[in-house]
Order: sequence, then structure tokens, then C-alpha cells
Amino acid sequence: MLWVKSLHIVFITSWFAGLFYLPRIFVNLAQETDPTSTTRLLMMARRLYRFTGILSLPAVALGLWLWLGYGIGKGPGNGWLHAKLALVVLVIGYHHACGSLLKKFENGRNVRSHTWYRWFNEVPVLLLLAIVILVVVKPF
Repeated sequence: MLWVKSLHIVFITSWFAGLFYLPRIFVNLAQETDPTSTTRLLMMARRLYRFTGILSLPAVALGLWLWLGYGIGKGPGNGWLHAKLALVVLVIGYHHACGSLLKKFENGRNVRSHTWYRWFNEVPVLLLLAIVILVVVKPF
């Protein structure tokens, strides 16, 4: 079980690293006026989005293995797991929202400012903080 848990943590960390950086690229894209730089940033964003999508699969699969295979979070007094799973669904939704925003940039239809993307960039930090607190403290 410790191997599965260790790999789960590594893949979660890698997935979140991409979710921290991708909106930062969006900040730069929202400010960029040079077409060559825009093309380069779009290429970086596409690759990062694709790679973080790949990383999310083993992260979620290993989490399910811990939950269903080893019974982590089952039984009474494990409401923290339900809250954590709800936040994981929000993380997956955030990831897909990044994909939608990327498509808008690719199609030249971005209407949001760099300031909006700076705030959007803070969402995964808050989600990760809440998830870690739920897993470590298990408040309910």
C-alpha cells in the first residue's frame, strides 16, 4: 500500500505543478502582442495541457486504488474523504476549464484580462491546500 500511496503523491504533485504553471502561461498570453511570442506560448500551453492530462490519469487511478482496493476512507468517521473527493472533482473541472480557455486563446477569442488569469491561477493552490488539510487532519 505504501508504494501505491507514494506513487499517488508523486503523480498528484506533478499534475498540480502543471495546473500551477498553465494559467501563468495564460497571463502571458493575455498580455502578449507579438505574434511570434504568442505562437510559442500557445505551443507551450498545448504541450503542458496535454502532459498534465496524462499525469492526471494515474493520479486518479492510484487514488481510486487506495480507496477501493485498500479501503482507505471507508467506514464511519470518514466524511473527510467525501469532501476530498468533491474537491478532486473540482480539480478535474478546473483542468477542463483550462482546456476551454486554451481553445479560446488558440481561436483568438480570449476576452479576459491578465489580471483575471492571475486570480484564476490561485484556484489550484486553494484546492490543494484544502485537500491536504482534509487528508492529514481528517477533521470529520
